[in-house]
Amino acid sequence: MNTRVRPLSLKESGMSEKSFRFLLGLKTHAKIQDFINQIPFNFETNRETYMSPQKTMEHNTAHCFEGALLAALIMWVRGERPLLLDLKAESPDVDHVVAIFNDGGFWGAISKTNHAVLRYREPIYKNIRELAMSYFHEYFLANGIKTMRSFSTPFDLSKVNKKWITTDRDLYGLMNKLDRSPHTRFISKRQIKNLRKADQIEIKAGEVTER
Repeated sequence: MNTRVRPLSLKESGMSEKSFRFLLGLKTHAKIQDFINQIPFNFETNRETYMSPQKTMEHNTAHCFEGALLAALIMWVRGERPLLLDLKAESPDVDHVVAIFNDGGFWGAISKTNHAVLRYREPIYKNIRELAMSYFHEYFLANGIKTMRSFSTPFDLSKVNKKWITTDRDLYGLMNKLDRSPHTRFISKRQIKNLRKADQIEIKAGEVTER
């Protein structure tokens, strides 16, 4: 996959020049992750939200989907293809969404989470499966049961209507498109049956959160 594209212009983005220039100033993936980390976590205390990057910046709050959208937008501004990766989990656990990038032929990910796990991934993975699988052992419930089951084909945001960048409406439609996009299931019923639960020390580490 060619991950370089023509950079998104200010006019195409629909954003204010001030916001656009700020995003343009985030020159590295590490700086993008640092910026995403500084945004307080969106606990959706009043209702479920799927805010556009512009609304995320205005409200200064984001959950994983909102943070991934904003990170992907920043990479598009830099001339990188804006790609999402959906990590699908078995109920009652929930999916996790990250923005992915390629650096020198290797894949990494920018992630918004308030947990100590499921975070940034350095660009050291040879392919998307390797990158996705790096999250598997951290993906478990409070009882230690591991829940990750599949990962999506990279979802290219440059292929959808650019309204997702600035709309005031919640992006339920875009979230549903990602959810229904092709996914690769990587674990068999036999393997699921034989999965070992996370240790108590792993569970305790997973309970460390930012507020």
